[in-house]
Amino acid sequence: MHHKLDPLQVDSYDYELPESLIASAPANPKDSAKLLVYDREKDTITHTIFNQITHFIPKNSAIVFNDTKVIKARLYGHKESGGKVELLINSPLPDNHFLVYIRGKVKVGTKLSFTKNLTAIVTALHKDGTRVVLFYQEDMLLDFVALNDILEKIGHIPLPPYIKREDNKEDQTDYQTLFAKNIGAVAAPTASLHFTPPLLERIQEEYHNTFITLHVGAGTFKPVEHNEINAHIMHKEFFEIPYDTKQLLETNTPILAVGTTVTRTVEYYARHKISSGESDLFLHPHNKPQRVNHLLTNFHLPKSTLIMLVASFVGLEKTLELYQIAIENKYQFYSYGDAMLII
Repeated sequence: MHHKLDPLQVDSYDYELPESLIASAPANPKDSAKLLVYDREKDTITHTIFNQITHFIPKNSAIVFNDTKVIKARLYGHKESGGKVELLINSPLPDNHFLVYIRGKVKVGTKLSFTKNLTAIVTALHKDGTRVVLFYQEDMLLDFVALNDILEKIGHIPLPPYIKREDNKEDQTDYQTLFAKNIGAVAAPTASLHFTPPLLERIQEEYHNTFITLHVGAGTFKPVEHNEINAHIMHKEFFEIPYDTKQLLETNTPILAVGTTVTRTVEYYARHKISSGESDLFLHPHNKPQRVNHLLTNFHLPKSTLIMLVASFVGLEKTLELYQIAIENKYQFYSYGDAMLII
């Protein structure tokens, strides 16, 4: 396998994934996805299916979900020259500006046109490849709420780059959690996509449930560019923790975080005691969780900050071993793929 793995080197988090194991659509029904359960105390692995999850989540746990809602963040349009552009909204900025990615060459002042008389003017270009724009309809400057109404009609669900197909009608529900309510994410908190209404109801009966909001940014898919983990500049994501969740975090009730997004939010709170703002917390084996006890998550891209977060719970060697076992057992990977529960 590997020689001398160093958890601070990005190359240590690489693995070979057969293309056929990248899920392009969810399991049907959603809770029939496979579930790999890893029990750290017993060092045991159990293969089961997602709707059996209540047999494995320790009974005294509280479960924290992310209620962010994915916006139709992808727009197709053209420049005044007629050249095609694709724009992906990343997040709102102060004063009705938006941080976006644009496929197509633009400079400050470039005007982009979309259907429904929507236009965008580029106001800044950043070194990391992001752009800043203002949106207008007719000549009216749009705030986030007004823009979102237009996106609902003309935008596309921003499927991750490795799902090699156009978004379709099913994605509007498949790529949204059952409890999505606060608009602002450009990627779904995917661990939550496996819940069906009956399973969610069962979980709400058997466990204390609560929510946080973390608006997942496009940065979540960004590969770590330096080989030194510590040199990576983590993307920032807006979060909000409601009062009842904050109270829970102040107790010592064991917490199951549904997804990496919940983990980043809870752990940011554990360190800074701030209940809303921007989280740029980067968890890895040298920066372990302090408050989250159990993790439910999907299988993540090689060398991503998300596989490093998994390693912060179980260590680098064990993470690679679990991923190898998942590959041998033909688990489906990434956003629409199968799940892993770490207890």
